[in-house]
Amino acid sequence: MGDALNRRHFLKVGSGTLAAAALSRAAWAADEAPAKKRAIKKAIMYAMIGYPGSVLDKFQAIKAAGFEGVEPMSHMNQDEVMEALEKTGLKAASVCCSSHWTKPLSDPREKVRQEGLEGLLQALKDAQRYGATSVLLVPGVVNKEVSYHVCFQRCVAEIRKAIPQAKDLGVKIAIENVWNDFITKPEQAKDLLDAIDSEYVGWHFDIGNTVRYNDPETWIPVIGKRILKLHIKEYSRKKAKESVDRYKGFAVRLLEGSNHWPAIMKALHQAGYEGWGISEQPSDQSRNAAALKDLSERMSRVFAS
Repeated sequence: MGDALNRRHFLKVGSGTLAAAALSRAAWAADEAPAKKRAIKKAIMYAMIGYPGSVLDKFQAIKAAGFEGVEPMSHMNQDEVMEALEKTGLKAASVCCSSHWTKPLSDPREKVRQEGLEGLLQALKDAQRYGATSVLLVPGVVNKEVSYHVCFQRCVAEIRKAIPQAKDLGVKIAIENVWNDFITKPEQAKDLLDAIDSEYVGWHFDIGNTVRYNDPETWIPVIGKRILKLHIKEYSRKKAKESVDRYKGFAVRLLEGSNHWPAIMKALHQAGYEGWGISEQPSDQSRNAAALKDLSERMSRVFAS
């Protein structure tokens, strides 16, 4: 990767400068240490598994490819998911709330907000059953009917209603940055978390989703220890620019887009992140055993960059 290009120049060592040589070797070792110490576990989002078959078929395929965990959707058959987890030895890295787009907590209609809250509460129950420590939540959507300010206020109010259950179950709520025209800057993420003000609410940092707006590595120092989980996703600004559809920017393999992975990994290391890195790459990149293996290997290279 590009780390080698950024190394400091070694001191020129002559026969009388062994001490300087020792210092230089120590400096090199210090540079190498972060990559060796990273403890990011590899998982994949269930909704993005292209491999065909039952829940068990999919879990067996991702396990064989080298994944340690999976991110189930909420409202799945709990018994079926548990059986597949137990048979494969996979861990539930997170649970993705399946109702947050269709029933956003920011909706103008109180009935829809209530249904969205119920969806979040069910996701928390699912996570507790599977042994996951957090639930991924899209907090709301800004649109013609809902301004940024209104979205912010409604999200804070509705998420606070779920905190008592989160505490009881021992499962945290992890807000994700997405293309909802709501949280597009790291300072906004911090403001939202500060307003909610609970140790049971943190951030599910989607690396690829930020690239449209700004560099992912600029987010990490701002939200720091509040990052609970990661979505590992590539984005190509070049592809997005060449197409009228900005979503085409996601149609790229890991390490082939605009993400500056060495800088991202360095920032995560400096923030002390040790947890799950969950792939949300397009499902065609996990459509069969060979594709899954390639995705798994690319994730390993990302984590080591």
